[in-house]
Amino acid sequence: MPELTGAVWRTSSRSNDQGLCVEVATNVVAAYGVVGVRDSKDRSGPTLVVSPPGWTAFVTAIRADAFRR
Repeated sequence: MPELTGAVWRTSSRSNDQGLCVEVATNVVAAYGVVGVRDSKDRSGPTLVVSPPGWTAFVTAIRADAFRR
């Protein structure tokens, strides 16, 4: 797994102050070919790496409300 050196992490503009957010680093796609995802409450914890098409599919599914119970 890449170390994601130089990753610029950002939190969604729709985040709230309840700490239920993730941060995403999309600037590392060119260098590593992945999108980084981490828990905003544990920034030194584990990082998930996802392929750019996988990330796009995930965001598309969220926008389509595909994960509603």
